[in-house]
Amino acid sequence: MTFEHRLELPPSPGGTRLDLALATALPQYSRSRLAGWIRDGAVTVNGRPARPRDEVFGGEAVVVLGEAPADDSVRAESIALQVAYRDRHLFVIDKPAGLVVHPGAGNRDGTLQNALLALDGALATVPRAGIVHRIDKDTSGLLVVARTLEAHTALVRMLKDHEVQREYLALCVGALTGGGTIDKAIGRHRTDRLKMTVRADGREAITHYRLAERFAAHTLLSVQLETGRTHQIRVHLAHAGHPLVGDPLYGGRRQLTAGASAEQRAAIAAFGRQALHAARLAFEHPVTGKQIVVESPLPDDFAALLAALRAP
Repeated sequence: MTFEHRLELPPSPGGTRLDLALATALPQYSRSRLAGWIRDGAVTVNGRPARPRDEVFGGEAVVVLGEAPADDSVRAESIALQVAYRDRHLFVIDKPAGLVVHPGAGNRDGTLQNALLALDGALATVPRAGIVHRIDKDTSGLLVVARTLEAHTALVRMLKDHEVQREYLALCVGALTGGGTIDKAIGRHRTDRLKMTVRADGREAITHYRLAERFAAHTLLSVQLETGRTHQIRVHLAHAGHPLVGDPLYGGRRQLTAGASAEQRAAIAAFGRQALHAARLAFEHPVTGKQIVVESPLPDDFAALLAALRAP
């Protein structure tokens, strides 16, 4: 995929490097990508080839003939996807539980990335087929996908700057009495490399939660992420003593409600994944500026579990 930008650089008192000036003038692309195009001869300044470190002072006529190479390391697969929102710049996908987001060891095929490449072949020219954030394999719900380099660069920045609201529904063990915030750094577990854990030398992680519905010994929470660390909600709630129902990694031994009916016990025991659903995304469109709000209904298995807990 090739494209062209023609622009005049704004004044820069004292001068600045060309790659820095372009990163300011074309914020939809990363500085490293722009520097690569300059080195490849795809950028001219006043009609002449340039180098990333060349100084510019403003007023220069710049032409960028960009090309995004296709990534053929991941193959397209025809896998049904629920598209909750689409336009020419992005998708919002409603991912089912059980679908891995990225290919990896043991999961080279059958992932969301494979499915996206079949949904839109042009995504081969966007990093990771446009996936800018992820949710765990057994978590259901919404994630946004960039269809263009411009949208990709903007969405990555928006996520970094906490400009994308991500809200989850989480069913945890224990009867909570109020909402709150968990501000605990998260890092890799020291002995179990499959797990994350709260640790002082980890990366900042902030989770906000409020009560959505209370049961005898469980609580449905509405959770909003301020940061996006691996397994963040699962780790934070387990650390607080309220692991997610069905969480095989952080939940420990399944705890059943004292005095629960046989149907309720069976529903909890049969729920084969962590009870976590990415229910709502809200953000300013990275290109048009329009406010985008997308919501996802609870999947059938989660809804059935809540119905069982509500039953007398």
